[in-house]
Amino acid sequence: MKREVRALRQKALDSLLLAIEYFNRPVDVARSQAVLIFLDHSFEMLLKAAILHKGGRIRERRAKNTIGFDSCVQRALSDGEIKFLHNQQALTLQMINGLRDAEQHHLLSVPEQQLYLAAQSGVTLFADILKSVFDLNLADFLPERVLPITKDPTKNHDLLVDDENKYLRSLLRPGKRRVFEAKARVRSLAVIESTLRGEKTQPSESELTALLKRVKGGDSASDVFPGIAALAINSEGDGIPISLRITKKEGSPVHLVRETAAGAAVVAVRRVDELGFYSLGRDQVAAQVDLSGPKATAVIRALRLKDDPDCFKRIDIGKTHFDRYSTKAVARIKEALPTLNMPEVWSQYRPGRR
Repeated sequence: MKREVRALRQKALDSLLLAIEYFNRPVDVARSQAVLIFLDHSFEMLLKAAILHKGGRIRERRAKNTIGFDSCVQRALSDGEIKFLHNQQALTLQMINGLRDAEQHHLLSVPEQQLYLAAQSGVTLFADILKSVFDLNLADFLPERVLPITKDPTKNHDLLVDDENKYLRSLLRPGKRRVFEAKARVRSLAVIESTLRGEKTQPSESELTALLKRVKGGDSASDVFPGIAALAINSEGDGIPISLRITKKEGSPVHLVRETAAGAAVVAVRRVDELGFYSLGRDQVAAQVDLSGPKATAVIRALRLKDDPDCFKRIDIGKTHFDRYSTKAVARIKEALPTLNMPEVWSQYRPGRR
């Protein structure tokens, strides 16, 4: 392993430790700022280490500086040679990065359960990337006591957003008029919503005022923040350790889009090159999973990979059609092979059988 990769990975672990330490501090002074800044920095270092480890570049030719956070996510998500992220992991990264931007550059009031969501999902994602790219367990680098903890872990995302909407409404009731506090509080939701639309801008004062007007007028959270409402939380385990991953709800319009596409709620990463993303033909997939071409076809049919847009796309060039697969298809096959009954798969799904 290159020294640069090892150094970047250690720097990522150091920042993650600091993010967890600040999360678990009983003192609130600069707590949310420190958690988000260190968490964001840990991921940029980890992404750069992973890109280099998989043979990619983190510095353009003749460039003095390395690529930034967004470019790291794009390469890890879309470059067929080094791809190690999928859509929903990128969504978590962009949410953390958007909150960090707002926290570092302006006023932001992050509710405790939103901070817990960012910290716990961040630790889970960091562990996932460390395992998938380096085959290392995060637990081996951390004492047992340092995982994010909370006395009230939220496992119902809809309830979290609805409760925040109700709290904002209470701040705007006649007699209170805590508008300044409400703006700082709604900014965190507005930042997440904007990152889901693929925007990297902070909400203006007029936009925050318009959002609060809708909240005060009784609009539901799903109407005011449709992108956030389209998210779901998948949690595993109880107490510590607990794994928490942010995903899209079944049927919700959270998806990866081309740069020119429009959508109500999208992952804030563009797929630049379709052929770069769907970089493998059937025979290349077969070689990577150590199967013959026909047997690879049978497994692809059994796993219904052609129904998954993250795994397969038919690309038309002129009048010629090409069936192309992403590296995620390879990962899906490798994961499933130990549990598949290959004689049965071959009997049911071999080429030529209807």
